Amino acid sequence: MKQKKKEEDMSVSHKSNLLAESKRRARAAAKNKNKVGFLQGLKSELKKVSWTSREELTTCTKIVVGATLFFGIGIYVVDLLVRNVLQGIHMLSRLIMGA
Repeated sequence: MKQKKKEEDMSVSHKSNLLAESKRRARAAAKNKNKVGFLQGLKSELKKVSWTSREELTTCTKIVVGATLFFGIGIYVVDLLVRNVLQGIHMLSRLIMGA
């Protein structure tokens, strides 16, 4: 009965302020709970990941770097050959045409 009397004595603006404050607190608590839940879930999922060993990672890195160099040098050599063949054709055509 006393609580009901207290509620009746409160002004409308005071009630709305209390309601707004309780909503803000609820939102802040939910936001923190979501962050903590997200981080806990993230930690749990990262434990399930099958990580490669350091040795395997080093070996694969060496293979990738080696293959990149090999193909880069191969493309460079083919480019030189094509360029020289085209320059030779150009020189030959100038000799034949007399330009």
